[in-house]
Amino acid sequence: MIKIRTVFEKNGRAKYISHLDLYRFMLRAFNRSGLPIWYTEGYNPRPYITFALALSLGFESKCENMDFNLNEEVDFDEIKNRLNNVMPEGILFNSVAFPQKKITEIAFAEYGASIATEDSGILLQEFLKFMQKDSILVEKKTKKGMVQTDIKALSEITNVTQNQDSLDFNVRLPAGTQSNYNPMLLTNAFINEISNKNISVKICRNAIICSDGKKFF
Repeated sequence: MIKIRTVFEKNGRAKYISHLDLYRFMLRAFNRSGLPIWYTEGYNPRPYITFALALSLGFESKCENMDFNLNEEVDFDEIKNRLNNVMPEGILFNSVAFPQKKITEIAFAEYGASIATEDSGILLQEFLKFMQKDSILVEKKTKKGMVQTDIKALSEITNVTQNQDSLDFNVRLPAGTQSNYNPMLLTNAFINEISNKNISVKICRNAIICSDGKKFF
């Protein structure tokens, strides 16, 4: 059994494929790819597939990770080409390698947020004022129910940029097996405090980071 880790993009219409549907799709894709996939043992054998960090519906991503096992060695480029040949529009595999990090090492995720607006100048001023607050309290759903959390204390915001028709910024948030924070907690809190509600938000996950500061792979 040979362990394989892949990195793929999920863009465009593919962002509307839910996490569960993505898993089902990958099962069918492996059958079409002709790769020598390793199957679990027992009464209901199936390919072993693991995703490092579930992506929220409607988010794009440049760094989705998927692990699976092979029964025999296959060149990494051939694996990538076979998978890309059976992928729908919006999903593109960029790299294939042996796993280096454990999923339990994931500590953060970095996102790019773009808030589309007709007046990015005013929106920038409102956002900078919003980020000057001592705390930004949000309600987060947990296994124990709704919990109030200071999302500002957990957020690391960089590269705030005013463009012609949008306000863009990057944000790093805790992520992984212990805790996982959705960037929409921050953007929704901001939208709730501004006067102009005629805006739209686009989120893209750009990186998954381990506790040692290195990218997950």
